[in-house]
Amino acid sequence: MEQTITFKTVQKVIGLEKIPSTQSLARSLAIQETDGTLILACQQTAAVDRDEKPFFAGEGGVYFTLILNPQFEVTGEKLTWAMTNAISDVIINVLNVKTKISKTGDIFVQDSTSSTWKKCAGILAEKTNDNTWLLGAGIYLNTQLPVSCKNTCVSLSTVINGQTSKELFLDEVLNNFWKEYAFL
Repeated sequence: MEQTITFKTVQKVIGLEKIPSTQSLARSLAIQETDGTLILACQQTAAVDRDEKPFFAGEGGVYFTLILNPQFEVTGEKLTWAMTNAISDVIINVLNVKTKISKTGDIFVQDSTSSTWKKCAGILAEKTNDNTWLLGAGIYLNTQLPVSCKNTCVSLSTVINGQTSKELFLDEVLNNFWKEYAFL
């Protein structure tokens, strides 16, 4: 007997040009927003990583936090894995670039100018005080990185030697994520 699986989708989008942090805004809105709310920003001015250290989140990147209220038991590691795989899959299959994934949820690609592996994306999963999860992602897509980041990070536009539509990239990432999420 065949079983039909319905994939979730984004229920609401809060899009902002410039914000301190999508994760911080999601934290303050988590109680009142619905499952599947996507907070999206063109740039973040006070973004932090898993270690609470600031990271550059300038114009041209894809920065978002997804508010999730899973109806099943889930861990931050599983959510991180699902989003990391979703992003990595788009980089591999759409941009035709090989990736490496760290245990913590960072995605690395080979910088074409130096042949070294550099970070192009990171994931942050955070549980609020109830069963709500905040799943944040920062992807250097068409980002002009400052000199201070260039030894460890690379924009995907540098790797592929061209710009990519942020909207189409995000759409592919989210489509992949919902498929991964359905099987957690």
